[in-house]
Amino acid sequence: MALTNDDLQAIANLFKPVQDDIQMIKEEIHTLKKDTTELKGDIQNLKQDVQILKHETQELKQDVQILKQDVQDLKNRVTSIEITLENETNRGIKVIAEGHLNLDRKLSEASKVENEKELLLLRVSHLENEMRKVKDRLNQIA
Repeated sequence: MALTNDDLQAIANLFKPVQDDIQMIKEEIHTLKKDTTELKGDIQNLKQDVQILKHETQELKQDVQILKQDVQDLKNRVTSIEITLENETNRGIKVIAEGHLNLDRKLSEASKVENEKELLLLRVSHLENEMRKVKDRLNQIA
């Protein structure tokens, strides 16, 4: 059985929609490949951005750690200064004041009441300072 040109043309016409569909599928696959390539590039860019963010976050963590240490060092220094003022400077001033009062007493017994008044004023001043420190400590605790 031999096929005629009309038969071949009919078969070709039957396969024409299939060929068109195949061509359309090829074009869609080409578009998908192109989109996939773009997505791969975008994903690579995202990976790089994430790496940069990780690095910057690590740097921030290090900076915060340094700041924490600096704050702790400052707290220690302030505490040391407060202790020095309380234990040495204030006591030294008190000793000097008391020594001056003793010299004044030797010079004149008539000024004895005045010297005691001066000593009491120094003690009141000292006690006021101590009371302020106690209030500050209580406020820190509360």
